[in-house]
Amino acid sequence: MKILVGMSGGVDSSTTALLLKEQGHEVTGAAMAIWGKTGIYKAIQKKLDKLEKRPTHGACLGPDEKEDIEAARKICKEIGIDFHVFDCAKQYETIVLENFKNEYAIGRTPNPCIWCNSLIKFDVLPNLAKMNGIEFDKFATGHYARINKENGRYIIKRGINPKKDQSYFLYRLKQEQLEKIILPLGDYTKEEIRDKARSFGLTVADKPDSQDFYEGDYNDILQLKEKTGNIVDLDGKILGEHKGFWNYTIGQRKGLMVSAKEPLYVVRLDADKNEVVVGFKDKTMKNKLKATKLNWVKFDTPEKEFKCSAKIRSTQEPTVVTVKVQGEDSISVEFEDMQKSIATGQSIVLYDGDILLGGGIIDEVID
Repeated sequence: MKILVGMSGGVDSSTTALLLKEQGHEVTGAAMAIWGKTGIYKAIQKKLDKLEKRPTHGACLGPDEKEDIEAARKICKEIGIDFHVFDCAKQYETIVLENFKNEYAIGRTPNPCIWCNSLIKFDVLPNLAKMNGIEFDKFATGHYARINKENGRYIIKRGINPKKDQSYFLYRLKQEQLEKIILPLGDYTKEEIRDKARSFGLTVADKPDSQDFYEGDYNDILQLKEKTGNIVDLDGKILGEHKGFWNYTIGQRKGLMVSAKEPLYVVRLDADKNEVVVGFKDKTMKNKLKATKLNWVKFDTPEKEFKCSAKIRSTQEPTVVTVKVQGEDSISVEFEDMQKSIATGQSIVLYDGDILLGGGIIDEVID
C-alpha cells in the first residue's frame, strides 16, 4: 500500500515509518507545523522573548518546533522515504488553542491533545496532503493503540502495553477516519520500539518523549488579565486571595498559600464568583459525573443503561462504572469506587475490556 506517516521527529513515529517500509509499503513522511506568526502565537512569542531563560524543549507546541521537523526530515532521509511539511497553524489555533482558552476562562480543564488528534493530526494533516497531490491508501501514526474491523465496524483497542496505551486520546475518531488509519505500534511495548530503532541505527532511538502539549506557562496562551478573587472554604469563609482562578486545577494542593488543621485541596473553581473553593482531601473524592459531546466508536447507539469500565485520565487503569444514557448527547456515569479530582472539561473514556466503546467531555461533577 501507499502509506502516509505522521512524523513528529520522535522515536515512535520514526519507527512506525521504518516498520511499514520493511513490510514492503510505499511510505511517505509528513509533519504538521503548528507554530504560527500571528494571533495567539505572536502574543506568546512576545512573552517568551522577555524571558531570561526559555523553557526547555519537550512539548508539541513551541517556537522551536523546527528542530523536531528537521529531526523528522533527517529520519526520513535515513529511512529512504520522501518527506513533506504542511502548515496547520491556523487550524490548530482555531480548533485547539481557542478551545483551550475558552475552557480555562470558565473554570474548566480541557485536554488539548484530544482535540488535536481527532481534528488536526487525523483530519487536517492527511487532508492537506491530499490537497497537495500526495496519494496514499492509509494514514499511520506512532500511537500505542490498535484498530480492528469487527462485524463491518472499525473499533479501537488498547495497546498491549497498559502503561503506554494511548487509546484514550483517540476516542473522538469517526468511522470514516478509522477506515483509513493504521497504528503499527499497538502490538509493541515502548522498549521493543526503542530496541528496533537502535538496531536500525536511528538517531532518535533514545530521544525522550514529549511531556506536555506546551513547554511554557499556560498563561502565555491564555493571555488573561490578572483578576483578584477569594480563596474560600466550602462554607464560603474567605481564607485568602488569588490572582486568577485559571491558575489553579482541581485537586491542587501546593501553592494555595492558605493554612488549616489539615492540608487543603482545590475542590471547585467558580468562574461566576471568581472564587477558588478549597476543602480537605475527602472533598476531592467523587464518583458521579455527567458527560456530553459524546462520540461512540463500538456502536452507533448504546443501550439505555450498561456496565463497563472507564477512566478520566489517560494514565489510569479503567475502573468499573454504570452508564445511563440521558439523551442523544448526554450520559451519567457512576463509578463503583470514588475517584480523586474529577475535572469538568476533561474526557471520560469507556471500555469493554480492551475495546474502546466511546467517550465524552465531563460537563458536571455530581455530589
